[in-house]
Amino acid sequence: PRVKPLRALMAELLLDPNIRLWVILPIVIITLLVGVLRYYVITLLHREKKLTVESMRDGQALLRSQRLRANGNFLPGKAFLMRKNYFNDEKEGYFKKEKRESPPANPIGDPTMMFDMLKGNLTNIVPMMVIGGWINWTFSGFVATKVPFPLTTRFRAMLQRGVELSTLDASWVSSASWYFLNFFGLRSVLTLILGHDEAVPDQMNFVTPSLDAGPDPAKAIKSEWEALQIAHHDWKLDGIEEEMIRQT
Repeated sequence: PRVKPLRALMAELLLDPNIRLWVILPIVIITLLVGVLRYYVITLLHREKKLTVESMRDGQALLRSQRLRANGNFLPGKAFLMRKNYFNDEKEGYFKKEKRESPPANPIGDPTMMFDMLKGNLTNIVPMMVIGGWINWTFSGFVATKVPFPLTTRFRAMLQRGVELSTLDASWVSSASWYFLNFFGLRSVLTLILGHDEAVPDQMNFVTPSLDAGPDPAKAIKSEWEALQIAHHDWKLDGIEEEMIRQT
């Protein structure tokens, strides 16, 4: 008798219909519920950063300076120089007379930053490891579904965790791998459930917690001072009266 190719034999693999009800759907529902629960836990643990009067004043000054550089050519030359002098005067300029402290060079030494990193780990890494381990133990050995396109054998380690069959086609997905695919792929569904994009934290942020302590106000003000210092005034409304009369 003629022997069929190995891929043809793999294509004839049939799954029990109960796997859809007792493996695939429970993993999807569990992943969604864990995502919603994690969102509310993050909301409870979220600590609003207190804005000081100085930081708000500096932010508004930077915004005004940026707008002056962008639209200053529509102001008369005297008005532009008055505003530029208010920010950049060597003695009385706002960017010169205000002294600001730089954030610590090593943000890891900040207890607040360390606490925020710990909260990020607790709300991202721990649930994924606990639920992933429980699903791997509960649904161990199940072949859950198959991707609708052929894959090479290099994808077997990613899609067939817990199913050690070298003869199984790489397109088949095990139950453990199905959970990880749902964990990283249900962001849009969670956004639809929770109602806005900000509600769903990026699932990849759990790998490397951010160490940024925020922008350095002293550096930001110095950079804006330098940009405004080299800004030149070019009067854009020269002869506008004659132009409007000619158009009318």
